[in-house]
Amino acid sequence: MKVVMINDCAFVGETLLKYMPDYVDKMHIKRTRGFWNKTFGLAYNILRATGDIYHVHYLLQDCYLATFFRKKPLIGHAHGSDLREVIKTRKWGWIVRHNLQHCDKILVAQPTILDIAKSYNNTAEYFPIPYDPEIFYPKPLCENRKEKVILIASPQDFKVKGTDKFLYACTKVKVPFELRIIGYGKDLEKAKVLIKKLGLKATILSKVPHEHMNRLYWEANLVLGSFGIGQLDTVAIEAMACGRPVIHHILKEYFPSCPLQELKSIDHAAELINAILTDKREAEELRRKQLEYVSTHHNAINLVEKLLQIYKHTVKS
Repeated sequence: MKVVMINDCAFVGETLLKYMPDYVDKMHIKRTRGFWNKTFGLAYNILRATGDIYHVHYLLQDCYLATFFRKKPLIGHAHGSDLREVIKTRKWGWIVRHNLQHCDKILVAQPTILDIAKSYNNTAEYFPIPYDPEIFYPKPLCENRKEKVILIASPQDFKVKGTDKFLYACTKVKVPFELRIIGYGKDLEKAKVLIKKLGLKATILSKVPHEHMNRLYWEANLVLGSFGIGQLDTVAIEAMACGRPVIHHILKEYFPSCPLQELKSIDHAAELINAILTDKREAEELRRKQLEYVSTHHNAINLVEKLLQIYKHTVKS
C-alpha cells in the first residue's frame, strides 16, 4: 500500500507516517505559506502524486485540489477551525462544504465538530490527535524548588485559547512561582501588556522546534494549556504525555473520561493551580491519571493501527 499524505496540521500527519510499518510506502506532500508553494507548486505536486490512498489534512485548497484531480480514495482530515469557523465564511466556506461532500472518508480531530462533518458526510468519525512517544514521554517532577515553574504552552490567542484568563488566574496563585510563556500567537503583544498591567513576572521563551517542546514541559511543575473553546489540544496531550500535571479547559460532554477539568471561571482555575502546586499527592495523582489517559487514547503507535484499518476499509469501499 502506498499512502500519499497531503499537508499537515500540528504535526499529526508527520507523526502518523513515522510509525507506519515498513510495508507501507509513504509520500508526504508538504507546503509553506509562500505563494508558489501553496498555489501552482501545490497543484503540480498533487497532480503528479500516485498512491493507493490519499490523506489530506485541513479541508481547504489542498483537499479541493485532490478532489479536482480525482485522487481516490480520498480521506479528508478536519482539525477544528476549518469546520468551526471557515465553513461559515463566504470566501472559503463553499470549499470546505465541497470537500466534505466529495471525500470518500472524513476524519475529525475534535469530537466537538463531528456533528458538523456528519451533516455533510455520514462516513465522518472522530480520530484522536496522536503524540510521538519517542519525543513526549514522562520524567520525574522537579519538586525541590523555591519557586515552582508554571508554563503557558498555548499560543497567545485570547479568543480561541483563552490565555488571558490564565494570566488573570496566575495573579491569585499563593505560592512563589516563575511564569513562562512561549513567545508566539496573534495576541502576544497584548499578553505582554496584560502581564505588565497585572504585575506578573514572566519569562518570554523563544519558540522552539516541535521536537524540543518536551524540554519546556519537563522543566515545568505545571502546564496551562487552553482556557478557550473546550477542545482537547495538542499542547495538553503532549504535556500530559511528558508526565506534567495539566490544567486545560475541556467540555466534559465531549470528553467524559478525560482527567482534565471543565473550567467554570478564573477563580476555579486559580483554585486548581494552587492545589496542584501545594499538594504533592494531588499533583502526583493527577499526573498519573492524565498520563494513563493519553497513553491509552493518543499514543501514535496505537492510532496508526487504527488508521491502517480505516485505510483498508476505505480502499475496499
